[in-house]
Amino acid sequence: MHDTSQDDEQASDRRADVGRAFVASLTGTALEWYDFAVYSAAAALVFGKLFFPSEDPLTGTLLAFSTYAVGYVSRPLGGMVFGRLGDVIGRKKVLMATLIIIGTATFLIGVLPAYSTAGVAAPIALVALRFAQGVGVGGEWGGAVLLSSEFGDPRRRGFYASAAQVGPPAGNLLANGVLAALGALLTDAQFESWGWRVAFLLSGVLVGFGLWIRAKLEETPVFQAMRAEHSRPEAPVREVLTTQPRALLAAILCRVGPDVLYAMFTVFVLTYATEKLGMSRGSALAAVLTGSALQVFLMPLAGALSDRVDRRLLYGCAAVAAGVWPFVFFPMIHGGTWVLLTTGVVVGLVIHCCLYGPQAAFIAEQFSPRLRYTGSSLAYTLAGIIGGAVAPLLFTSLLSAYDSWVPLAAYIGLASAVSLTGVCLGRGPEAAVDEDTRLAQPKAPATADAARTR
Repeated sequence: MHDTSQDDEQASDRRADVGRAFVASLTGTALEWYDFAVYSAAAALVFGKLFFPSEDPLTGTLLAFSTYAVGYVSRPLGGMVFGRLGDVIGRKKVLMATLIIIGTATFLIGVLPAYSTAGVAAPIALVALRFAQGVGVGGEWGGAVLLSSEFGDPRRRGFYASAAQVGPPAGNLLANGVLAALGALLTDAQFESWGWRVAFLLSGVLVGFGLWIRAKLEETPVFQAMRAEHSRPEAPVREVLTTQPRALLAAILCRVGPDVLYAMFTVFVLTYATEKLGMSRGSALAAVLTGSALQVFLMPLAGALSDRVDRRLLYGCAAVAAGVWPFVFFPMIHGGTWVLLTTGVVVGLVIHCCLYGPQAAFIAEQFSPRLRYTGSSLAYTLAGIIGGAVAPLLFTSLLSAYDSWVPLAAYIGLASAVSLTGVCLGRGPEAAVDEDTRLAQPKAPATADAARTR
């Protein structure tokens, strides 16, 4: 007679694993974007003075921002190294390592001696730690996506993979909350002396929580099935480049538009609102934080919506909307009111949700399970260089050269067209669902039992 109580227990364990995987995925990417926001603020406010002293303050600030770019340049290296390991030795082991690397580097920046104490060793160490952060981040995103999506139902991959996509708004909100609290409690001198370090040291809390959650998880069912079949790749980077170039190109291109759109509505809009519209930085920041708070809830909803409608159609429609909205947004906000600015930013970030929410699932589905970690990581890191890394610089250059919003809108429109091309090149979810179902469902019970006996 079949033991239904045992089935119920296994189903309960499965739901608990799915929930832990979702939280573990979100925590890692939230740490990444917490670091993104805190480092950006510190580079603008204090790093130039503390680590790159110069007679010209602007030169010091530019040198400080150059260390920020190092974090992007090093990401493809992390994508290649950890993406390969994730497909060979497993998702969980690699994600434990990347979280430790990111958290340790961020924490060490918080205790790094300044130039006045350590001399030239201080900026060298800062660059080295920033490089290490980038390497860790390069291997984190692809694994975070797979951690949540490969535990969940492949037919609901859009929702489960969106856990990694909630990280940016959650991390931004957390970082800005910490910075706002420090700004309210400390004087400028105190913040410059030691207050900025607190924001970096707090990353240790996120790391500890993330490691605790991830340590409780077993390997994903999909990877367990591949291990049982002995179907893991020996040279996944080479295989992706030689056997799945179209998938890699589609995954890279689809990311460009959302990255550029996000850079506009969370970063550069602060500069535009203050310098061109004469608004206070506090008002502009409030508009961005309002949109970011909504994204925390809208991102998984957008991912879930892509499970119910055609994912490529949703992505394509959102890419078109992303290209059109800036031509409405800029004339609208020249009224100079906070309500109009907030409305425009919120609409822009809602469109971004419809792109970024389904994006993780779309990218993962381009690659076969045995090459999925490597392919997703390479796509994420390479697209970051041509999308998010250069967007703020290009926005600044275009506004300086033309003193008009039209080139800014045209740039976003071009980036959206690039993403639309990627969507057209990519494949739909059906094949990936069939692959995951074949791998995970027949092997899951036996694999789970074997895992418990180890």
